[in-house]
Amino acid sequence: MEINVEQRDSLIVLSPSGDVDLSSSKDLQQAVRQTMNKKPQRVVVDLAAVPYMDSSGVATLVEAMQIARKQSTELVLASMQAKVRSIFEIARLDRVFKIVDSVEDA
Repeated sequence: MEINVEQRDSLIVLSPSGDVDLSSSKDLQQAVRQTMNKKPQRVVVDLAAVPYMDSSGVATLVEAMQIARKQSTELVLASMQAKVRSIFEIARLDRVFKIVDSVEDA
């Protein structure tokens, strides 16, 4: 898995590519923690290039949300593919996370 990190004014965009599963979620977790340590105003996780996510990936994003809330950082999930979005909807996490259609919408 590759994770592109891009600073845009007051926000940071994390763009993972590939499946987020047990073997790769640790990479995403590390990138999220490093990003949150910078205490940005807003973090956008661009999931356009993530075709599959298992429970470990979801847990990583839940942890990111917890960190974001503690430090008053806005966390936004963008560009979810249908399979990934359905996981969030089934778990009702679409009510917890701010989910938008594109990075530009964030």
